Amino acid sequence: MTANPVWSVDPRTGKQRERVAVEATAPDVDRAVRAAHAARGALADAGARAAFLRAAADLLDGAAIRVVATADAETALGTARLTGELARTTGQLRAFADVVEEGAYLDVRIDRADPSLTPPRPELRRYKVPLGVVAVYAASNFPLAFSVPGGDTASALAAGCPVVVKAHPDHPATSELCGELLRRAAVAGGLPADVVTVVHGFDAGLELIRHPLVSAAGFTGSIRGGRALFDAAAARPVPIPFHGELGSLNPVVVTPAAAAERAEEIGSGLAASVTLGVGQFCVKPGLVLVPAGADGDLLTAALAKQLGQTAPGVLLDHRMRENFVAGVRERAALPGVGAPVAPGSGGEHTVGAGYLDVAAARLLEGGPYELLLEECFGPVTVVVRYSGADEAAAVLGRLGGNLSATLQLSRAETEGAPGPAAALIAQVTGLAGRIVVNGWPTGVAVAPAQHHGGPYPAATSHSTSVGGTAIERWLRPVAYQSVPDPLLPPELREDNPLGLPRRVTGA
Repeated sequence: MTANPVWSVDPRTGKQRERVAVEATAPDVDRAVRAAHAARGALADAGARAAFLRAAADLLDGAAIRVVATADAETALGTARLTGELARTTGQLRAFADVVEEGAYLDVRIDRADPSLTPPRPELRRYKVPLGVVAVYAASNFPLAFSVPGGDTASALAAGCPVVVKAHPDHPATSELCGELLRRAAVAGGLPADVVTVVHGFDAGLELIRHPLVSAAGFTGSIRGGRALFDAAAARPVPIPFHGELGSLNPVVVTPAAAAERAEEIGSGLAASVTLGVGQFCVKPGLVLVPAGADGDLLTAALAKQLGQTAPGVLLDHRMRENFVAGVRERAALPGVGAPVAPGSGGEHTVGAGYLDVAAARLLEGGPYELLLEECFGPVTVVVRYSGADEAAAVLGRLGGNLSATLQLSRAETEGAPGPAAALIAQVTGLAGRIVVNGWPTGVAVAPAQHHGGPYPAATSHSTSVGGTAIERWLRPVAYQSVPDPLLPPELREDNPLGLPRRVTGA
């Protein structure tokens, strides 16, 4: 049987650029996973892992011109955006090298034996060990930072887990290039190349999640695709953790006081956030609660002006373009839904930015209006005009989980005594993994305190996929009771030969 070719496609024209690979068959996936499984012992050395991550970052930076050009040719995201994304990607790799060397991620805890307690306490020593081979499903909208060399891969390797990446079909050439650079970095550091492998194809993704030697998975994509893989991970004879980032509306609430204070500024900022990356960011604000009345009108006028001046853009592929155009059309056809700046087709290969608006009372009717509470991938947002705090709270009460929730507050609301604004923060805290005040959710800083996740369907677990604590997804704790010191792992021995931070009997 002839293997299906994998083509790199130019989204600006819809034409094939080059054949870069073939889709992996079931035997191909099996070989890749088994090779990764065999390589896991080589990742046990923390120093070698840290050196590998830094070497991978250096090789990616050294090939920056080629990497950015390749990614732009098959995503149309632009040189400036992709240059920044590459810097973010290599920064993540180096940050995880620092995490490995610092060692706190192992969460070493030692409780001394104390026979005087009731019941008596034996000697207990606990740390975390890597799960094994991790399957990573690359994202469409971030060909670097959430794909082959991205955060899931970097954090899994930092934890000591080999990785098999299922490349996204929107950027296979970029995936192949980055995969080869990672494998070169591994070999240069004395590690097997198979600590990282790239496979292509829809069927390969299914084979991967079902493989008995895959111990965990990370995914960034749609609710439909992520839920199918999540269910497959749970249905295995031995279920595995599936850390999926699926979909998010990222609601924004503009208070009446904020609209009165800076309506035009908020409207312009909203337009910039909605259109960033042609509306293809996972934290794009997709539902915005704006107060009814004159101040809200000023805000939407500024939004309309900015969106009306936004040039048509190219989405990642033509299938996404078709889904966007159809999705906007279906939403705009609902009774009572307006399109002051009509989003949709901007040309044969492009889309135009815009927004839809609806009264909160109409949205709260439910039924067909539930469609407005679903993510529409692309440069569009839904403005919900509300009358009073109770109506805004009722709309928020209809939402599922989100990656982010943003509040636009007035100066008095941020500087005065806790009041309605504090209650609003408490409400959206139940909806989202990151709360933003007087900013915009697009732009997810890579930092130790970051959390990129949220209640379902934003994510399938309570972990983050961005920041140092993302490493925790690929580890499990093990406790050793009354084990003689010479038999303990080096991380737990009394003399602490690795110099790890540890918590001893609560101190």
